[in-house]
Parts: sequence; structure tokens; C-alpha cells
Amino acid sequence: MRRELYQGMRAGLPVALGYLAVSFTLGLAATRAGLTAAQAALASLLTNTSAGQFAGFSAMAAGVSLAETAFTQVVVNLRYVLMSAGLTQKVAREASLLERLLIAFDVTDELFALGISREGRLQPAFYYGMMLVSIPCWALGTFLGAALGALLPEVLLKAAGVALYAMFIAVIVPPARRSRKILLVCLAAMAMSWLLNALTGLSAGLRVAVVALALSGAAAWLPDGKEGGHA
Repeated sequence: MRRELYQGMRAGLPVALGYLAVSFTLGLAATRAGLTAAQAALASLLTNTSAGQFAGFSAMAAGVSLAETAFTQVVVNLRYVLMSAGLTQKVAREASLLERLLIAFDVTDELFALGISREGRLQPAFYYGMMLVSIPCWALGTFLGAALGALLPEVLLKAAGVALYAMFIAVIVPPARRSRKILLVCLAAMAMSWLLNALTGLSAGLRVAVVALALSGAAAWLPDGKEGGHA
């Protein structure tokens, strides 16, 4: 268990550092919604949802109703239902209900990608290791963004948002190099998301849910197509 925990911490460290940068901009959004730095950090400790938090803080700043805010959260975070279903099949069969519930507390895009791409069954301790390094960094970045954001120039604040995309690319490239199936699904997801954005008025969160639902079903029928020659 200790070895799995340590391996999870090592695997989650790049994600955690990315979270530290990305959540800085989240702290700025929290202050615009009227939250203090401590309140913003607490929100990130309890709800590590990235896009969901941005949407929630934006709704608070705009003064929309609680019902509309709740609906927005359901739409934006719908993808986590599919991710959780996938992780349920990946987690070690002997994992208890409590261990599965602890994993469910912090299902994020990046941790899901690391967990689902791990060879063999996913041990809860490995996922806990990723959580131990990523959750504090997400909360710390939010706190720093809320407390210090007003002191930084606007150009630096806008540049921080690029870190999210760089972080996800770093997570998905290694397994995509090893498996044609993963590479094909990634390319199809990008193309489908672009088409939905160009041809429909779907929100970003709903587009993610539609793409994930469609491609997760299609991926189940694709052969693995593993490449043995790549390092």
C-alpha cells in the first residue's frame, strides 16, 4: 500500500503543479464573486471541479438564481458521472465501498486520465497518492489567486489559463503513444468537439458530456491496437 501511495504521489505531482497555476485564475474569479481568500480556498478543498467552480463563481458574480446555478453545475459536471462509471470498472475488485467513496471525492479530468490509463487494476492507494498532492495545490493556488491576484499585471493573469491545456496534453500524450486506440479516441474527441462548437449552440460542459458519452461507447468496440515499439 505504501508503495502504491508513493507512486500515486509521483504520478500526480505534474498535475498538482499544473493545478497550482490554473487555480490561481480561479481565485480571481472567486474574488469577483465576493468570496474572501479563505472562502475560495475552502471551496477548492471541498469541490475540485475546475470548470464547475468557474461556472459557479461566474453565476454568483452575475447574481443568477440558485436554481439556474444548480442547473449549470449539473450540465458542466455531467462528465464526472461517466468518469466515475469508468473508474468503478478499473478499481481493484477487492476495494471496499468506503475506498471507492474516497476516490469519488476527487474525480477530475486529469486524475481520471492517470487512473484509467494505469496498467492493470487501479489500487485505491495509488489514487489517494494523487489526491494528496493535487488537492492541496488546487486549494493553495485558489487562495493565492484570491489574495494576490490584484497585484499582478493583466497579461500574466491571462497567460495562466494556458497551463490547463498544457497539463492535460502532458497527461494524455504518453498513453496515446502506446495505444492507437487511445490516440484515435483523442483525435475523434477533438474533431467532434470542434464540430459541435461550430454547428450547435451547446455549452462547453454539455459538449464534453456528449463527446464522452458517444466516444466511450464507440471505444468499447475498438481493438486495443497497442504499439510495442514505442518507448
